[in-house]
Amino acid sequence: MRRIVVTIDGPAGAGKSTVAKQLARRLGYRLLDTGAIYRAVALVAHRRGIAWTDAEACAEVARALDITFDFVGDKNHVFVSGEDVSGAIRTPENSQGASQVSAHPPVRAALLDLQRRLGEGGGVVVEGRDTGTVVFPQAQAKFFLTATEEERARRRVAELGSGGDYEKTLREIRERDQRDASRDVAPMKPAEDAVLVDSSTQTIEQVVENLARVVEERAGVTAGR
Repeated sequence: MRRIVVTIDGPAGAGKSTVAKQLARRLGYRLLDTGAIYRAVALVAHRRGIAWTDAEACAEVARALDITFDFVGDKNHVFVSGEDVSGAIRTPENSQGASQVSAHPPVRAALLDLQRRLGEGGGVVVEGRDTGTVVFPQAQAKFFLTATEEERARRRVAELGSGGDYEKTLREIRERDQRDASRDVAPMKPAEDAVLVDSSTQTIEQVVENLARVVEERAGVTAGR
């Protein structure tokens, strides 16, 4: 069976990271988290005192970004210049910064080639917000994973533990959805040939099983051509 490119797009809190990780493990594929790349750019920019609104300076950070992914146990860790930044890139503040940084055309252009290089050759699950529409438009299996705003806020608060504020998180999710969907470059939307998946009332296991079935079917069809 041929190893293909699988893309999973969708809004924050839809379960993309968990589904992508489990799907990659199930298929024996590599995992590429494109959102983590933008989060890493936001983190490095912040550490260097660069404003997230400074498109050109953030693009310089993106062009020089040294990022790798590696499973450590059951978790896909993110390394920037050898430093494990998996936790640092996922704070609420940095998440908002990543959304701002990702709206800059120069940043997106700088990271496009990097993402394609990391995913070349197939056998990869790619997670993000425009992976099926912009980064890998020829991917053989595309999914758009979503859930209700309320469910996504509940999940995010659960991830944050006792420090989570539901109303604030819900407001931030709505603001980010609006920003991601309305940006001029690569707005967040399903690819025309993407399979739409609402995870609101499904378990992670059910979602992964359904996606794996589609991938295996399409990989088999591709191999048989």
